[in-house]
Amino acid sequence: MDKMVSVVIPAYNCAGTIACALDSVLAQDVLLEILVIDDQSQDNLYEVLEPYRELPFFYCYRNGQNLGAAGSRNRGVQLARGDYVAFLDADDWWEKDKLKRQLALMEQEGVVLCSAGRELLTPEGERTGRVIGVRPEITYRSLLLHNCINCSSVVLRADVAREFPMEHEDSHEDYITWLRILKKYGRAAAIDEPLLKYRLSSKGKSGSKFHSARMTFRVYRYLGFGYVKSCLCFAAYAANGVRKYLFSYIRK
Repeated sequence: MDKMVSVVIPAYNCAGTIACALDSVLAQDVLLEILVIDDQSQDNLYEVLEPYRELPFFYCYRNGQNLGAAGSRNRGVQLARGDYVAFLDADDWWEKDKLKRQLALMEQEGVVLCSAGRELLTPEGERTGRVIGVRPEITYRSLLLHNCINCSSVVLRADVAREFPMEHEDSHEDYITWLRILKKYGRAAAIDEPLLKYRLSSKGKSGSKFHSARMTFRVYRYLGFGYVKSCLCFAAYAANGVRKYLFSYIRK
């Protein structure tokens, strides 16, 4: 019997981009369900979603109050019926064979989490020529020094997603989750190809580099690290971040 993937899409005032995300999910050749978690949107989201509502595997839930992206993902995970969960932000989209290839790799490698590389796009969805790669094997130690796992690229075993909900939205809550998962389960696998198309934006909470740096430092503190260890980890993280973006230009 085929394994089912529950695709969780947090939605907040994203009527202009979510159709592209949904169409990329529908192009996946796997058994799936789609869970759109509306976080109190004030735009014409439901008008855009109307053509998809006839699909028997499409569900849309509106939060009773604004939960943020992490809270919306957590709600989607709790509602998910699939064997696996895949996260997708409403302004990103996937290559058509992404989920099928990741499920095969997870089965082959015996891992609970799989990531992929990403191509960086403008906010309008145009190509920048920049690609962010990822190592085929990701360990807790390597992830501690560089977060190479983008949330919209992740496929995760559903029981593990429920075991490690996203917390502390004043930091990089997804990064904390990946670290906690790898600390217990050892390693993750990844496909070093840009199967994720990722829109750059200055409006997100990580848009400011200084603000993002502060959130990264909080990650280490929330993990229980002392001040000195947190500083050392952050220094390594910053150095790897500079190298990552320089290399993305070199690969153009």
